[in-house]
Amino acid sequence: MTPTGNDGFVVFDHVQKSYDGQTLVVKDLNLSIGKGEFLTMLGPSGSGKTTCLMMLAGFETATHGEIRLAGRNINDVPPHKRGIGMVFQNYALFPHMTVGENLAFPLEVRGMSKAERESRIMRALDMVQMGRFRNRRPAQLSGGQQQRIALARALVFNPQLVLMDEPLGALDKQLREHMQYEIKSLHDNLGITVVYVTHDQGEALTMSDRIAVFNDGRIQQLAPPAVLYEKPENSFVAGFIGENNKLPGRIEKLDGTRAEVRLANGELIDATAVNIREVGQQTLVSIRPERVEFKPDLMPTGTHTIDAEVRDVIYMGDILRARMKVAGSDDFVMKFRNTLGQTRLEPGQHIRIGWNPQDARALDPV
Repeated sequence: MTPTGNDGFVVFDHVQKSYDGQTLVVKDLNLSIGKGEFLTMLGPSGSGKTTCLMMLAGFETATHGEIRLAGRNINDVPPHKRGIGMVFQNYALFPHMTVGENLAFPLEVRGMSKAERESRIMRALDMVQMGRFRNRRPAQLSGGQQQRIALARALVFNPQLVLMDEPLGALDKQLREHMQYEIKSLHDNLGITVVYVTHDQGEALTMSDRIAVFNDGRIQQLAPPAVLYEKPENSFVAGFIGENNKLPGRIEKLDGTRAEVRLANGELIDATAVNIREVGQQTLVSIRPERVEFKPDLMPTGTHTIDAEVRDVIYMGDILRARMKVAGSDDFVMKFRNTLGQTRLEPGQHIRIGWNPQDARALDPV
């Protein structure tokens, strides 16, 4: 995608970043973000996602290219003049100030009157249900409460854009999941534009309108959560977004988007070809664990079946996770619901498993 001046509220136009003048940590980034969108930059450590956020915030400078906000080039605009709210993982609250004083600070910097400050502070605290904590200091609050205050401070001056850098990383699992829904609800109710950085793929799938998956300084795929999960465009995305089986093989036939793949054990299976160029090419066939079935009566017409040997079965409460040997892979996983009367599987047991060929994607080999 090559942005133009009018195609997005936030635009990265051929942006590059190097810290040493030689190695690019962000490589020719072209990205357009719509007004009111919740876009997540997702990727492993060192993939370039946080550097992109810091360039957008103004804390880092692009080595090449242009960053635009609402049609305006902001490359040389200092951070405090960009009208952007920020939420960090470590909250970044002033410990010597009360909650109210923390929220007042960005309003005072902007020269707002005392009456206007009071109105905005109360409204922002009400948004995050923290009005009764106004006179406490950060050290008197729990981690979740501090994160709510950090969020309120980012929203208090009605920014046109809010950036969030791993904001829930310091919270425990239950509170993190609760805050995901709170942040998404605020986004939906206020209509603000959010750019969110995380390495947690579950968090990204839950909250985002679109997700940009980063690796090695480039966007590997940009798509809504369901498309990203169901239709990964390469092996990195397939492996990074959710759990995924990968069966090594070679392309035997190619007909448009349909590929016939010979697996390591000699069997032939059908799969959707993704970025496959020619017959004879090595491939990894991607299949999600929850799309694998082992009960013949539940397999739809056209299911491809294959022999498997059970290695172990892990009880996970609502689901069971079976790890198996399948066609050259020792770590093929099948997930199935824990229901009353569920068939028991035992280590060493030989079974026949299957999947719909439409759920198999022939991708690039890693």
